Order: sequence, then C-alpha cells, then structure tokens
Amino acid sequence: MNDQRNSSRSLSRRRMLKVGGLGSLGLTLPALLRAEATAAGTRTRKGEGRGDAKGRGQTARGLPPIRSCILVFYYGGPSHIDTVDMKPKAPAEVRGVFGSIATSAPGLSVCEHLPHTARVMDRLAVLRAMHHPMTNHNAAAFATLCGRNPAKGDLELLSNDRNDPPCYGATLTALLPPRPGLPTSVALPHVMYNVVQLPGQEAGFLGSANVPFQVNADPAAPDFRLGDLDLPAEVTIDRLDHRAELLRQLDARRRRIEERPLSALAASPAPDAPASMPDPADVYTEKALRLLHSPSVRRAFDLGAEDPKLRDRYGRNKLGQSMLLARRLVEAGVRFVTVYDGQHNGQLANWDSHQDVFPRHKDALLPPADRGFAALIDDLTARGLLEETLVIAMGEFGRTPRINGTAGRDHWPYCYSIVLAGGGVRGGIAHGASDKLGAYPDADPVTPADLAATLYWRLGLDPTREIIDLTGRPYRLAEGQPIRAIFG
Repeated sequence: MNDQRNSSRSLSRRRMLKVGGLGSLGLTLPALLRAEATAAGTRTRKGEGRGDAKGRGQTARGLPPIRSCILVFYYGGPSHIDTVDMKPKAPAEVRGVFGSIATSAPGLSVCEHLPHTARVMDRLAVLRAMHHPMTNHNAAAFATLCGRNPAKGDLELLSNDRNDPPCYGATLTALLPPRPGLPTSVALPHVMYNVVQLPGQEAGFLGSANVPFQVNADPAAPDFRLGDLDLPAEVTIDRLDHRAELLRQLDARRRRIEERPLSALAASPAPDAPASMPDPADVYTEKALRLLHSPSVRRAFDLGAEDPKLRDRYGRNKLGQSMLLARRLVEAGVRFVTVYDGQHNGQLANWDSHQDVFPRHKDALLPPADRGFAALIDDLTARGLLEETLVIAMGEFGRTPRINGTAGRDHWPYCYSIVLAGGGVRGGIAHGASDKLGAYPDADPVTPADLAATLYWRLGLDPTREIIDLTGRPYRLAEGQPIRAIFG
C-alpha cells in the first residue's frame, strides 16, 4: 500500500514538474492536450478510446458530428418575456406593452417586433427554462461562455485568471484536429468589456496558444479589413518563416524537457537552444499573422465578394455584417465562431435595459438582431450548411418578470430563454417552460453546463472527457448532460 501511495505521489510530482518546466517556456498544457487528442483515438482519464463519441464517426442517436457552430452572444441580457417567452395573460406589470404574433411554427408566438424571426421559427428551437445562479454580468458571462459557474462565485468585477477553465473556442482549438490554413475558433467583431475584460473569452489554463482568433474591426465599415493584424511593414513573410523555425526549435526543446529525468527538469536551458528565443506571445501573434496571409482566410474575410443584396438582407450594421462574416467563416471551414453583440460599458451600448426596456428593445436592439439572425438562418439553409452548423443565440441571463420603477427590467438568471437552430435540432419547438410569470422553470430546466455538453457532443467530443488545469486538477469538458430531446 505504501509503495502504491509513493508511486502515485511520484507520478503526481512528475506531472507537476513537467508542467512547471513547460511553463518556464510559456508552453503549458496545450501541447499535452493535443498529443492526448490525437493519440490512438482519444484518451480520457476514464479509459482509452472514449474521447470522441463513436470515434468521431457518429454521435449518440445516430447523428453524425456537425461541421461547425456559430454562437451569437447578446451581451447585457435580452428580456425573454419581451421576445420569445411572452406572457399575454400575466398582470400588466409582467407582460409589458408588446403584443405577440404567430410564427411559421404552429402554436409558437414571438414578440411583434420580431417579424423576421417569426418567419424562420419552423427551423428554431426555443429553450424556455435555461437557468443558473449568477446575477452579475461578468460571472454570468463566464457561466454561459464557458459552460460552468466561476470558482469565485457571483462577483461583479470578476477578472480573468490564467488558471480559469477555458471558453468554448479555446477548448475546441485544443481538442479538435486543426484544418490547414484556418483557425479553429474565431471571435468577432470586438473584445467584450464590462469595466474589465468580460470573463469567458480567454483560454484560461489551456494557454495563449488556444485563444480564439480575435477580430477587432467593424465588418459594416466601408474600409473593413483586418487592420492591426496586417503585417507590419518591417516584417516580411521570410522573417515569419524564420520565426516559425524558432517555434519548431521551441517544440523540440519541449520534447527534450519531457524526456529528461526528474532531476534535470530544473536545470539550465539546453545548450543547443536558439540564442534568440522569441517571446511566446510574439510567436502566437505571428501564428495569427500567418493565418491572415493564408489565401483561404483572406477569401473568407472578403465581404466584398458577397452579393450586395444579401448584405442588405443581413442589415448594413455591425451585428448583421458580423453574422454574415460568421457564415463565410464556417463555410470556409472554421469550426467555431462567436459573434458578440453589444461591446462596451454603458447600458445604451448593450441589452442591459434597467430602464426604458420597451423603447430600447423596439427601436435599437431588436431590429438588427431580428433581421441579421433570420438572414443567417436563411443563408445557411440556402447553402446546405444549416444541418451541419449548430447556431446558438443567447445572452448571459434574462430580465426580471416585474417591470421596475424606471420602466425597465433588471438582471434575472433564474429562468430565461435561448434559441438554437441547425446541427440536427428539431425546428419549430419549445423545449421546457417557465411558470406563468416567466420567473422560474416549470418544466425541463436546463443549465449552461447542459448546453456545453450539447455543444461538445454535437461536435463529436465526449462531454465526460477530462482536461487538466495548471495545478493538476481534472475538469470534465462539461458538467451537464446533452439536451438530446431537441434533436431528432
């Protein structure tokens, strides 16, 4: 028994020292994860061959793994009661002033200010009993963009921590096989902030090599290009090739470190290491720059190649053109695209309607979201991409059932709605139900953890698979269960 305990202790110490050695190079766990992901099937801490469901051939229920996913994130929290879970029989202080309209799905109605969404409802599934306990934007965003509640709990100014669990895009970058010349995950059209950078956008303990490829430019701008990510004038492709060679030497050095005995892990750098080692952050930036000089990436970002009439259908605004760009990216082969709507501090810049909820939703927020989202569904359908592309539209929470004293609604994570389409989703359905006031789940409640399990499952990954943080702590990809009832 003592021998077994000592062996376990030695193994744990060996792994920790390995991680520490990699950390000194700025190369933490991503390389280990990629090696695990591609070795003889995929391997988890629970056994061999259980990483990708059905060996990436088929998922449960006979559904083939999907090609990609587009996540549209409405920062600030749209009002579920004023959009897709209306309560016409509730008291006036709950139901609000909006009327409802019929949709292309018999028995389902939506807000009168969502006419385009109503037209495509036969291809949408509304989940009306999503819930979690995070009442503040930052904690709630982390929960919804990473699929798990933050360890720090419900803190308003929750900041990013390098040992946080990763966002969806980072996890997929680490675990899915890369497609040549393309990033696995793209986030656009900006980084989200709420006083600090909004949590849930980072790679956390997976390291900067797996951060989603970030676009910080308005696709609706006449001069839209990739701006700051263009090559500096003094940096040539030949110079990038030289730096890429240094990266290969870094990888070789990492492998040597992994193969060295325990006593040597803390020793000085290998004598044959490159004399001028690039900073890891620079290396990852240069990897991004090289992607931008890939012909397939350049073509994907060329919105000028689109029919102007199609661009009009999406809406000539930042959100609409970002959704069009998302379609172009998944069509080119990008696996996961996050579109952020509502970017900076201030309630008038996002969906956080603590006051004047009805004019703000009617005049500013709903029209571009309605037009752009419906155009995305139509466009994916027309191109034969909808069945192999899961589309998720959600905020970090909903709004309070009762209207407050400033004609607004406040934060409400205890029951709200999200919308899914494509990827095998059965359209024209409502899954789950809220109570008569839209305050709490009344049937089939689901959580962000269940959504995470659904996403990974549909992309061919086993949600029970474990990844390891910087301290050696294991995390399941998702703590919930796939929402299989909405697929068929």
